[in-house]
Amino acid sequence: MKKILTFLLLTITLSVFSQEEERPHTAAANVKVIETPLHFPRIDRERQIRIYLPPNYSATKKDYEVLYMHDGQNLFDDATSFVGEWGVDEVLNELYKEKGLELIVVGIDNGQQHRMLELTGWDHEKYGKAEGKEYMNFIIRVVKPYVDDHYRTLSSWEHTGIMGSSMGGLISHYAMFQYSGYFSKAGIFSPSYWYGEGPFEQVKKLKLAPEAKLFLYMGGKEGDMMVDNFNRMIDLLKEEGYSDQIRTKITPEGEHKEPFWKAELKEALLWLYSK
Repeated sequence: MKKILTFLLLTITLSVFSQEEERPHTAAANVKVIETPLHFPRIDRERQIRIYLPPNYSATKKDYEVLYMHDGQNLFDDATSFVGEWGVDEVLNELYKEKGLELIVVGIDNGQQHRMLELTGWDHEKYGKAEGKEYMNFIIRVVKPYVDDHYRTLSSWEHTGIMGSSMGGLISHYAMFQYSGYFSKAGIFSPSYWYGEGPFEQVKKLKLAPEAKLFLYMGGKEGDMMVDNFNRMIDLLKEEGYSDQIRTKITPEGEHKEPFWKAELKEALLWLYSK
């Protein structure tokens, strides 16, 4: 647990400095950065948005499924990442060649010092008042309409997913249950279920549609509290009747780091976006 809290605090306090280091850009040519940050209403912030487009996007007139991901700085480009990138663009370019998977990914940059509270839907006695509702309203009412207006998307619920790790995994869980009319699938990597009882109570109170899908991953070396709460959530999801709607995975050597999430990304995407 101490390792995870240290990681979260380092992410908040050092992300600015990591982005200022002179590291080479590694984003693929089909990753675009929206020039003007989008305004985050209610709490008056702005947020950079990054877009991955399928390799064949400019050569077709077709519409594409969409995945919304948190911590956009860490998804595509080592130069903007905290301690390393997911390599989402490389993975999806490979899946396009290997499996024909075509997907638009929308990366939403984290709020640095605001990250923890933005990425939870539940207040915490120690960390403060949650801003997850405002963050999700930003995605649904600002980011998604912008993306649907400017890109060729399949905008309906059944074609829209959400994904993240750590606190990003927690807010992805929150979004699936609290905003179930907008997202039909979620990738929940190393979720911070230690944060409190909120997600467990949510699963008991709110129901997912039969078509909804959850991919849940945890590394075995992320700490007892992380792993124990992950297993507790899996047991609860099964008790609530979601056994056929979830895919779960624990890798014994997995750590709370981007390379381990990247290693599971292909499996998660293929399962979540399978027909």
